[in-house]
Amino acid sequence: MSTTGTHDLAASSHALLARLVAINSVNPAYGGPGESAVAEFLRGQLSAAGIEYHVQTVEPGRENIIGVLPGRDRSRRIVLEAHMDTVGVDGMTVAPFEPTVREGQLFGRGSCDTKGGLAAMLAAVLNLAATGTPPACDVWLAAVVDEEHAYRGVLALVDGLAAAGGTTVAAIVAEPTSLRIVSATKGVLRFRIRVQGRAAHSSKPWLGISAISAAAEVVLALDHHHAQLAQGTTHPLLGPATGSIGLIHGGVQVNIVPEACELAVDRRLLPGEDAGEVLSTYRRLIDATLASRQVTAMIDTLLLDETLETATDAEVVTTAAAVSGALGLKPTPLGVPYGSDASKLSRRAGVPSIVFGPGSIDQAHAADESVPLDEVTIAAAFYREFLLRFA
Repeated sequence: MSTTGTHDLAASSHALLARLVAINSVNPAYGGPGESAVAEFLRGQLSAAGIEYHVQTVEPGRENIIGVLPGRDRSRRIVLEAHMDTVGVDGMTVAPFEPTVREGQLFGRGSCDTKGGLAAMLAAVLNLAATGTPPACDVWLAAVVDEEHAYRGVLALVDGLAAAGGTTVAAIVAEPTSLRIVSATKGVLRFRIRVQGRAAHSSKPWLGISAISAAAEVVLALDHHHAQLAQGTTHPLLGPATGSIGLIHGGVQVNIVPEACELAVDRRLLPGEDAGEVLSTYRRLIDATLASRQVTAMIDTLLLDETLETATDAEVVTTAAAVSGALGLKPTPLGVPYGSDASKLSRRAGVPSIVFGPGSIDQAHAADESVPLDEVTIAAAFYREFLLRFA
């Protein structure tokens, strides 16, 4: 890419990022207004550039925006996907919606996760449209809702891809990967364990059965099980499966033997693991732990997200590696323990997918969230070159 082209992408992506960060798009699940103002901004940008777009209603007031850049082969498409919503702003130490640049970083909520990636993708598509440079096949720039809560935006996008016909040959999902190619991610199974005992006055504790005491035994058993996971199956890019207990709640007051206690568990899955079998393992472990106690235990699934595993010789990976090498980036694909919309595009739509974007995952959701502006520029160049190089 020419120096002039890089300069144009830098100016465009930085300006777009500042505009996006200035818009409050906190997910309604976290007390925010949602994505509608960002969606309106994107419609204006696409319309001004003469790019066709579709509005996909996910639920009232929450819409995916899909810009369509025609390619030479209109029967095939590449998806560039980024989410518009952010987490909440409580506890932030920087102004969440006043984009501020210091020492080459732009600060504000969503700057890293993942408006930096969205701005870079939009800048790349606008650049191709402005220069009249058609990619080899159609490009769908999909800005989706609800990634930070229930993934409803990408699930609607998957349905839209099926309804559109043709073949989706590749997808890149923008998340903060520090400009590394991510071809594998862990899945997540979250579930709640409710231990049921019997209440009694604390002056006569023998009349009750403490759910907290029983749950304490479950905690120790689960901690031991999770420690054993590190000695089990290891994925070459993702390492071992992991598990942790994130929440515990029990009892109503100090002078009552607690009738109930709840635990919430987060289990990170490896490609090839079956969530039902994993849950059955927990069920057997809990039953064995509580066999000598007169309590019951119920398990409720809270969340299940798929894994991502795209073959390293898939064209989406090899093209990304070639572009990364040309831009002076590390071309070797990685695995990460967190999830993204890419797993839904891969597992549910059968689209070979990777994750790539500016910023560090350590800055996602941070109190002082920020993204390096030079990484936003490079990400825009990466997306543009990928669209031109992909077969």
